[in-house]
Amino acid sequence: MPTKTLRISVLALRRPAVTKWGAGELRPCSVLPQEPDAAPNTLLYADNGVETWYLGGRDLVLYSGDTLHHRDNLSSGRPALWVALRGQDPKTAEIVNVTADPYEGEGYASDLDLFVEPVPMPGVIATQIAEFVAAHHVDIPFKKRKRHVIDPNAEPPRAPRILQDDDKWAHNPRKR
Repeated sequence: MPTKTLRISVLALRRPAVTKWGAGELRPCSVLPQEPDAAPNTLLYADNGVETWYLGGRDLVLYSGDTLHHRDNLSSGRPALWVALRGQDPKTAEIVNVTADPYEGEGYASDLDLFVEPVPMPGVIATQIAEFVAAHHVDIPFKKRKRHVIDPNAEPPRAPRILQDDDKWAHNPRKR
């Protein structure tokens, strides 16, 4: 199965707590098509309590079997990448995965330990994904399955069971 790997970087915003009892919120805000020279989990900018953090680089892997999903994403009008994070502390937050497959991103959203956010897809990445889709997409025609006519009153097809003398159930009819 052909694959393509793109190395990208994830930026996140850390907002202060709304109340004194709440914790701040760390949300992915954008991705970069390359890795900067900064170390992962580095504070890049702070203004009025809102901090921008560089969380690190991650491989975005494209699989040829998912090209229909990538094509749906690109044709949606607002292509996005789904970033799954574990942890709300920007110094220890872990990037679990970054995907261009909207259905995989939706699947990550069902995990309560992860924070999943769609972020806008940069044009450079969209171009590379479109090239991958154009090179590897294969339309598979829909084939409707035919039903088999089954008689509901017929005996179920079972192989006959031959009891042996050493069979522990052979001599006790209640336990058959």
